[in-house]
Amino acid sequence: MTAARVRAWLLRAWVALVFAYLLLPVIVVALASFSRTSYLTVPPKGLTLRWFAAVLGDPDYVHAIVFSVGLAVVATVGSLAVGVAASYALLRRRVPGGAVVSALLNAPLIFPGVVVGVALLQFYALVHMNGTLIGLALAHMVFTVPYVVRAGLASLQGIDPELESAARVLGASGPVAFFTVTLPLIRPGIAAGALFSFIVSFDNVPVSIFLLGAGQMTLPVKIFTAIEYGVDPSIAAISTMLIALTGLGLAAAERWIGFHRFV
Repeated sequence: MTAARVRAWLLRAWVALVFAYLLLPVIVVALASFSRTSYLTVPPKGLTLRWFAAVLGDPDYVHAIVFSVGLAVVATVGSLAVGVAASYALLRRRVPGGAVVSALLNAPLIFPGVVVGVALLQFYALVHMNGTLIGLALAHMVFTVPYVVRAGLASLQGIDPELESAARVLGASGPVAFFTVTLPLIRPGIAAGALFSFIVSFDNVPVSIFLLGAGQMTLPVKIFTAIEYGVDPSIAAISTMLIALTGLGLAAAERWIGFHRFV
């Protein structure tokens, strides 16, 4: 065996070890969710699905799931409207100070979520938006818009601007040319941005925990608060479902969209 093949095998082994290390917590959580015991144990003592049924039959968890999905949908739709417009303006219209605008749009990805959450809490207290669904959705959009902007810019950079110009020469107005020519061409990037926006909004804890009002509860915050009173397999069960759904969504997006090109 040559030295090159030895190095290749060693590299593969190292990569496999890294992946195993990263996935070990996920595997432990998944195994614990099937345990028959009322406490977390790995390997599980017996196999059962009753913890999954317990979660889906709990009104508090169901309400948190419905609220989280609705909030994520609202934040995603708003992010698409703002992010697509911003990416188009930055790349096609050459907005004055575009570099500064782009940096501001991506700044929330740099700052810790807790810092942003506290800042928004103080700001909402001044403008009387605490505990409102609109305020919470806008807070989530602060973190989801950058993903749409990045995906939109990546898509637009791969499209010849002369295609839209040709549509205008043939008589189409600016909006018509955008919606009939440009928008269909950047649809894969928009879909990737929408997927990431939904996942980021649905999984958000640092901002939501500061801004939730009376009667409002997202699923991640519900899980976070439930841990304070003890950890049982139901927490592992809902976590396993979230991991599985997120993985399936990302796998489907990669298969049909190739979203790695837009992040």
